[in-house]
Amino acid sequence: MPHRLDHLVICVHDLAQAALDWQTLGFSLTPTGVHPFGTSNRLAMFGNNFLELLAVTNVAAIPPAESGHFNFAAHQRDFLRNAEGMSMLALHSTDAHADAARFRAMRIGAYAPFDFGRDAVLPGGGTARVAFSLAFATDAAMPGIAFFTCQQRHPPELFWKAEYQHHSNGALRVTEVVISAPEPEQHRAFLERLTESAAGHAPGQLTVGERGNRITVLGPPELARRLPGVATDGSPRFCAARLAVTDLDATRRVLKNNGVAFQLIDNALLIAPAASHGLALEFVEQEEI
Repeated sequence: MPHRLDHLVICVHDLAQAALDWQTLGFSLTPTGVHPFGTSNRLAMFGNNFLELLAVTNVAAIPPAESGHFNFAAHQRDFLRNAEGMSMLALHSTDAHADAARFRAMRIGAYAPFDFGRDAVLPGGGTARVAFSLAFATDAAMPGIAFFTCQQRHPPELFWKAEYQHHSNGALRVTEVVISAPEPEQHRAFLERLTESAAGHAPGQLTVGERGNRITVLGPPELARRLPGVATDGSPRFCAARLAVTDLDATRRVLKNNGVAFQLIDNALLIAPAASHGLALEFVEQEEI
């Protein structure tokens, strides 16, 4: 997959409460970041990707709808009218403006690129200005969720801080994003265009990308087998993320000591979405990837 997994946007009602719950899951989080368009976030940061807890914290700052522009903050506001959970998937980019042009040409995203900046709190308490460019893609067959590429336009050392990358659950990186959908094959063309790679197909599922950097779409039978108890409303949804950990037994001990319920299924520790604000989590040992 030419564009690797960059980060997952997990939309929540109460950022402070979500942060406490995710710390109980064993994640270390960055200090709160504030966006100029009405949302705020905290990140669980890994070596080259991250999880983003995001909430709408200033409704008045959400910009009005504008033709030809994807309204990031309005998307989160609208998503939360139904439930918490993963609202968007970001892929890594080195040129989001070029991605926007490609998406337009391939008819998966007729949106202008979006440039913005915010202050990031450094481990020592100071701040640094970080800047991003985003290119959005949407699929009419997947209403309610969206995709984008993310380019960081600042020196990497301002963002990727080792102090924020040590997690008591041993998490190393996100390796897979799982989408539930009634008919996985229906989303082949969009995902192939988005990722610039061919999709693989097996009964009840569709996969894009290589092992350790993958998007998987599961139909109802495969979803029930792999993620028992994870319910869907019948529409395509981001339903789970798989993370590599250093030592699965150590992860198990942390979760147990913190009172977090889990299941062991096919060498993966499964956390139900109720514990993580709408997105099921699978922890697998690095060697299993």
